[in-house]
Amino acid sequence: MNSHTNAADAAPQAVRPHHRFWPKRLPHRIAPPATSLWDNLVISARRYPDKPALVFFDQVTTYRELLEQAERLAAHLHTQGVQAGDRVILLMQNAPQWVVAHFAILRANAVVVPVNPMNRAAELGHYITDPDVRVAICAADLAGELLKANAELPDALRLQHLVVAHYHDAMGPQADIPPAWTDWLATRHPLPSAPGASVVDWADALRCTEAPPQHNRQPDDLSVLPYTSGTTGLSKGCMHTHASLMHNAVAGSLWGSSTPENVSLVVVPMFHITGMVVGMHAGVYTGATLVVMPRWDRELAGRLISKWRVTHWSNIPTMVIDLLASPNFAQYDLSSLVLIGGGGAAMPQAVAQRLWEQYGLRYAEGYGLTETAAPSHNNPPDAPKQQCLGIPFMSVDARVVDPDTLQEMPQGEAGEIIIRGPSVFSGYWKRPDATEAAFITFEGQRYFRSGDLGRVDEDGYFFITDRLKRMINASGFKVWPAEVEALMFRHPAIAEACVISTQDAYRGESVKAVVVLRDSARGQTSEQHIIDWCRENMAVYKCPRTVQFVDALPKSGSGKVMWRLLQEQEPKPLPAP
Repeated sequence: MNSHTNAADAAPQAVRPHHRFWPKRLPHRIAPPATSLWDNLVISARRYPDKPALVFFDQVTTYRELLEQAERLAAHLHTQGVQAGDRVILLMQNAPQWVVAHFAILRANAVVVPVNPMNRAAELGHYITDPDVRVAICAADLAGELLKANAELPDALRLQHLVVAHYHDAMGPQADIPPAWTDWLATRHPLPSAPGASVVDWADALRCTEAPPQHNRQPDDLSVLPYTSGTTGLSKGCMHTHASLMHNAVAGSLWGSSTPENVSLVVVPMFHITGMVVGMHAGVYTGATLVVMPRWDRELAGRLISKWRVTHWSNIPTMVIDLLASPNFAQYDLSSLVLIGGGGAAMPQAVAQRLWEQYGLRYAEGYGLTETAAPSHNNPPDAPKQQCLGIPFMSVDARVVDPDTLQEMPQGEAGEIIIRGPSVFSGYWKRPDATEAAFITFEGQRYFRSGDLGRVDEDGYFFITDRLKRMINASGFKVWPAEVEALMFRHPAIAEACVISTQDAYRGESVKAVVVLRDSARGQTSEQHIIDWCRENMAVYKCPRTVQFVDALPKSGSGKVMWRLLQEQEPKPLPAP
């Protein structure tokens, strides 16, 4: 079932239409290093020991320091019983400690389970039990939610050890922090207690004097287990090897014409596959400097790009729209940028035009999934098309097929996008049925079914037309209605709920819940009460922005809620300007 054995095997041999637009001097496919992801940090630290690896507000971490900290934390994990192949939770906003922890887990021959820091206790239990995690590394402001989830589990399934990091420790005394972030970012939270588990402060963990284990990971060993939600409502772990992430780290570096002089703004969350692979791993492989932002803030982004002379910025279009709309925009110097692009939503034509006219920057959109280790498609930097997924990425073959017959669709006709290449995941963790359903055999080869509907134009560029799966895309965050509904059913006033998307001028799409209240709650519970409850019990991006009370949900003859009917009754989104 391994799909990463050979880049040449995974790529089409025939010349295809999009190759006419391929970046000059780049091969169509690559054979990446047959080493572990950890080795990338070792090599960059050996080459550039005193070069800034990470910048966090006003504090710099060199490559030598990054390597040494990861070695110490790996040694600590080893003393806590972390063995080769064990899964370790990483729960934190973007910060230097996130990068250190990620590489420390890999150094300890273990597997990173990156978790969205917006998740609440009701959601976090699944990330402990499904991957059988016993050790977690988390930020102090998030430890309470994680331990709340842990306390609700049976003793045999609980975490046994927790390393707690403080963002404050990674910042210098002159850090220019947005005022709204003071509580969680600049405050030193007390160390929590966890009955039945040991808790250690990050600084104490890094004082470990034991030797880390011998590093023995091979390309086909698991490296990361990121979770992707699905129509069943339960998140599924995507098994990625060192090889699958290595491919896109190297390919991403090459595609962006990267050099060790790159200065990248890393604001896309690193728990997300794009931030992890395109932001962190590609940067460390290259030996670049990563300017790390914990969350999006347009004024901070403007200041950091200006101060650190950022050259490369991977983002989601809403970030660019927001920055350009800042009343302080004229104060910022964006002249250092040479490459800007991203995905998650289409970039409006008017904004792309402004970037080109003011800065000579072509916004290059890309497309990928957790299952494909970020980009499976990308626009050539010198020949991008707008509102377009791009062309199949290095070493990738992608087709459009009829989702029922699995026959390839003619040019220009919509079908399901299928993907084959060395960055495609090995399968879903402990879900052989879901894995089998996610792959098909096409022309004698194994392809991943994206679940997205698209078409290919005469130049071989892919365009998305719809989603086969039921999913909402809110500013690049994927929201699965079944997951939100399952959480909402915990509310004692809710009898039934159906979650659909609604148009949003800024986020593209937002979440709307159509709710039937229990008889006893009618007149006693407001729409705002439901929204407030959701904010306390689920990640904020999943929360319904709108709640509509109805007497009954439309149902089919078999009793299934007809969500498509409700979706079709929603006003259609306006076309992009």
